[in-house]
Amino acid sequence: MTDREKDQEKAQILIEALPYIQRFNGNTVVVKYGGSAMKDEDLKMHVIEDVALLKLVGMRPIIVHGGGKEISRWVKKSGIVPEFYNGLRITDRETLEVAEMVLGKVNTDLVSLVQQLGVNAMGISGMDGDLLKVRKVMPDGQDIGFVGEVTRVNPDILWKLLDDDFVPVIFPIGSDKEGNAYNINGDHAAAAIAQAIHADKLIYLTDTRGVYRNPSDPDTLISELDEDEALRLIDEGVVQGGMIPKIRNCIDSIRNGVRRVHILDGSAEHSILLEIFTDRGVGTAIMEREQQRYYRGA
Repeated sequence: MTDREKDQEKAQILIEALPYIQRFNGNTVVVKYGGSAMKDEDLKMHVIEDVALLKLVGMRPIIVHGGGKEISRWVKKSGIVPEFYNGLRITDRETLEVAEMVLGKVNTDLVSLVQQLGVNAMGISGMDGDLLKVRKVMPDGQDIGFVGEVTRVNPDILWKLLDDDFVPVIFPIGSDKEGNAYNINGDHAAAAIAQAIHADKLIYLTDTRGVYRNPSDPDTLISELDEDEALRLIDEGVVQGGMIPKIRNCIDSIRNGVRRVHILDGSAEHSILLEIFTDRGVGTAIMEREQQRYYRGA
């Protein structure tokens, strides 16, 4: 390909993005950042570049991040064996202190990366401004320590930061009525925040490209699904295993005020931009049944 052809290809990409930039100007977008995309420094930078560009073209992004693998690494360094129950980290007081330390460090690093790109960012926890109130989780009646589920979101601090032109960067530690700190599953925290602010988009960066009609055939990726179609794929056994709770979580968010939920492969470079600003997208978007479809049709 000649240099001129490369330049024309770049111009075509910008032209394709234009109607989406116009359509989504002013939209609020919650990005749940975690998994493989956090382990590689180059990928991390690509994610932050995507979020910065969303901000610079007029959208209002919020980052909610985890840090599970890094927490496990530091828990082991502290002489504690990481334990899980039904996918939730068993969190005694010492483990909670490690989690708060690690998540705080990850948060500071992400804020720094955003600001290096000329975008204002502010790091907060779910305890700041009483953002995330929780109750203790007791799965199957088991006490797994300081693990909470969100009961209430106070979005005032988020609206203030967004109105003041900041990107909020949130780590999922919340508090109960007595002010005790609790670790929260990052996906659940992101969904609760997105629902509370009626986000236009909730984006999950995961370790899979999205939903497939045939999981063994990468050419069967489904670009868009409404909530009924998503439930039907679960009933038909097309969606299986760990993807089932993820899809149910997406449907719950749609039914509670989020306009679209996107499942993307966080290990793919610039997957956020490619999903939002191209005709076909690169992941799976789940939406209300009445919503306009942007891509190929599911």
